[in-house]
Formats: sequence, C-alpha cells, structure tokens
Amino acid sequence: MDAVGEGVQGGVVGDAVFGPVDFVATASAGAADFAILEHWAHTPGTLDPIQAAALPMAVMTAFGTIELVGVNAEHTVLIHGAGSTVGFAATQIALMRGARVIATAGETFADRLRELGAVITPYGEGMVERVLQMAGKSPDLVIDTAPVGGALPALVKIAGDPKRVMTISDFAAAKELGVRNNIEESVGKKVSYGMLAEFAQLAAEGKFKIPIARTFPLSEWCAALEVSQSKHAHGKLVLLTESAERNV
Repeated sequence: MDAVGEGVQGGVVGDAVFGPVDFVATASAGAADFAILEHWAHTPGTLDPIQAAALPMAVMTAFGTIELVGVNAEHTVLIHGAGSTVGFAATQIALMRGARVIATAGETFADRLRELGAVITPYGEGMVERVLQMAGKSPDLVIDTAPVGGALPALVKIAGDPKRVMTISDFAAAKELGVRNNIEESVGKKVSYGMLAEFAQLAAEGKFKIPIARTFPLSEWCAALEVSQSKHAHGKLVLLTESAERNV
C-alpha cells in the first residue's frame, strides 16, 4: 500500500518516518503507543530514530519563527534562550543563513553554541549592557525562545523597538509591550513540511542536531512530564514505545 504525505516522496508501509503530532488535537501531547501523522518525512537510514523524533517540534517552531522575522546574512540576531531545544535549533538555522548570532544561554550548552559559531552571554543582571556591547548597537532582530521568565522588557530595551522582537512563549507580556509573537503571525500562513526531510538529512550528516537530555519508556510518561515542567530538562525528552525500547 502506497502512502504520500505533503512535502515528502511516496513510501510503503513499514518505511521509517517521523513527523509532528498535533498537540492541540491530542490531549496526551503525543504520549501514545500509536499516532496518525498527517505530514511526515522519511528517516534517513543513517539517522538514529531517537534523533529523528527530536526534530519536528523544535525544527518547525524555529524554522517558522526565523522565516517570520526574515533572518538573512545581513542581520545581527539575538536569540534569547538558546539552550532550549527551539533556541538551539534557531541558532543553527540563523547561522546557516549567514547571520551573526548573539545568544543567551546557561553553562549547559554555552560551549556547544560557541562551537557552532554563536557569541554567548549568560542571562541575568547586566544582560542588556553585555549584549549591546557585543553587538556594537541594537541587534537587527531579537528572538525570544526561553520559557516565560520576565525577560521581555529587557529584550525590548536591547532591540530599541518592540517590533524587532518576537517571542514564542511570553504572549501576555508581548501584548502589553507591543512585541510580536509567532502564533498570531503564523495564522493564515501555509506551513511548509518539506523542510523536515532537509533537516533530517542535515542531522544524518552531522550538520544539525537537537540536544537530547533523556529518554523514557512510554510507561514512565508521568516522570517525563514532571521533568519537562521543572523547566530544567536541559534538552529534549523522548518517550520510547515498547518496540523502540527493544531497538535501543
């Protein structure tokens, strides 16, 4: 039986594929033995399936946000929260486009982000002054990928204009400050799923990666949820079905 998904080539039952789960329509947020994917891409044979499973949400959110703000090689971009999975992905994508990237991150991923080519500064007191000194002026664009933590006013100060700032998380503060957010600006825009295959291939070649913190058996999804809600996961958390556990 053949199956064809948008943005991918046809395949047959039994092919290894990966793709996004609709978290809005799925009360379990993807924690299930089976999922019906409306869009998918083939998993390259050299790519670890766990690495493939970590790609969709981070890549689609990061890529979509980079597209919305129009990052290009002429830009200096501040990515706040580059140690998050979306921030880590956004940093790589912005660098691929030739942009100069300044990123805020904790020590967990600071060295890895530097190796990618980003200039790193820590969070906290003095962040505004440090970023402005590093950039030499206000960055052209600021992308907030951190969990909600009250940093948006500082990011607006760094940018000098709230319309230069886009958040993927702090929607309440964004509304008050006049900051852009990725959800509202994505409404009515067609999602391109074709890039899933492109980033899977890059990942298979070692040119793109989402940090994975831990894997959990599906039966331990509550423990995974607890770690996720702690905001200290330090990477992607992946649930393994019984068949996946046997292959690890």
